[in-house]
Amino acid sequence: MPEGHSVHRIARQFARNFVGRQVGASSPQGRFAEGAAVIDAREMMQAKAVGKQMFLEFDGDIWLRVHLGLYGAWDFAGEILVDPTIASANGRMGQTNQRGAVLDDTDPATPIFDAAGENSLNSIGAPRRTRVHVRMSEQTRGLEDEGDEWPPPIVGQVRLRLLTSVTCADLRGPTACALQTPDEMLATVAKLGPDPLVGDPAEGEERFVSAVRRKAVPIALLLMDQAVVSGIGNVYRAEMLYRARLEPHTPGRDVPEDVVRELWRDWVRLLAIGVETGQMMTMDDLSPEAYRAAMAHRDDRHWVYHRAGLPCRVCGTEIALEEIGARKLYWCPFCQR
Repeated sequence: MPEGHSVHRIARQFARNFVGRQVGASSPQGRFAEGAAVIDAREMMQAKAVGKQMFLEFDGDIWLRVHLGLYGAWDFAGEILVDPTIASANGRMGQTNQRGAVLDDTDPATPIFDAAGENSLNSIGAPRRTRVHVRMSEQTRGLEDEGDEWPPPIVGQVRLRLLTSVTCADLRGPTACALQTPDEMLATVAKLGPDPLVGDPAEGEERFVSAVRRKAVPIALLLMDQAVVSGIGNVYRAEMLYRARLEPHTPGRDVPEDVVRELWRDWVRLLAIGVETGQMMTMDDLSPEAYRAAMAHRDDRHWVYHRAGLPCRVCGTEIALEEIGARKLYWCPFCQR
């Protein structure tokens, strides 16, 4: 399931490439045909993310709510303007073998190249219109070159296709894809916990502290409760608990207030890094060489996640793996006593 940084990055791509433009909408799969007909040929007014959910506003006070869930994905094709706030250490968004045309919005005819002479979202020399994939971890990967064919052919079960004259976005397998009125959208957002990138982070901190400190539920479950805090998933949950040296089964009300506050502030920091780089980087103070390795390989960027049976990077204790709330939890029994 995508975590909060991924959804914010996808929303920013929509803001750069669709907002302010008339958008064609269709449902090749047929399951969202009525909804697509309502928003077809309307202007997209804004795109925003709250935690793991994204909301696209169309003229006429119509909102499209999308929750990717475990299996959902967006495919982007065409000329893609990359938001300057989302990049990575090597100048690329996601993996290093993407294909697709990414243009500089100050000079739309000029692709952006990194120091190695490669486009910031694709390999150098990629054709103008190809498909790139934005999946659960917000990674991108190249798909089959489609040359000059426009719009791109439908591939697989596409719930919703959004199309401008130069950019296409295909939605597959979401948990939720529904139209909402403004009041319905606000009601959905009201049920979600605070998101550091939505509203005042200080107010969000107070909401988070209040929610955690009044519950007897283990902190490992509270961090995954989207009504307590928005956007944290399995990776960030394990890493944040380790960074706080916090025993995962501690009831929320027993976690000292200063520790709860530091959890929130750590989430503020980690979410910003994730949105900027596209990677769930949770290790600090790395050397330049170690940072490059961590950006390239997941195994080098986490303290405990996906390290069951391996020695803790700090104390050498074997990293434990258990199931809690139907999700895998990784933690160090010594550091997190």
